[in-house]
Amino acid sequence: MKFENKIAIIIKDELLNWQKLNVASFLASSVAIKFPETHGKSFVNASKSEYLPFIKQPIIIYQADDQAQMDRAFSRAKQRELHIGIYTDSLFSTKNEDENHIEIGKLTDENQILVGIIIYGDNRKVNKALNGLKFHG
Repeated sequence: MKFENKIAIIIKDELLNWQKLNVASFLASSVAIKFPETHGKSFVNASKSEYLPFIKQPIIIYQADDQAQMDRAFSRAKQRELHIGIYTDSLFSTKNEDENHIEIGKLTDENQILVGIIIYGDNRKVNKALNGLKFHG
């Protein structure tokens, strides 16, 4: 099945495994929260137990080998006016949403150190923004 829009997460490869999982989880939630049309309906099993829904389409995860690749993907996504979520290195030292907002609020696009981003939008535009990146290994 081909989707009109694409969800892609880019994660810096140098992060520890727990950090990569944390970044991917937070970023994926941002698309589901902002775009309700991206998630499906709750699951119901044969016992009639109800479970939380998934996002309806695949989330492709790419790796950035270095900061330059991360910054390039971010810049190209902004140029294409795609929806972007960010995770900066400073968020690893915060403990709650208020602290997250304070940390992000201190940074400009030029001085934030991105360790992960999520991009959502037109499939072709997302592909162009991520040109040259590899799937996460």
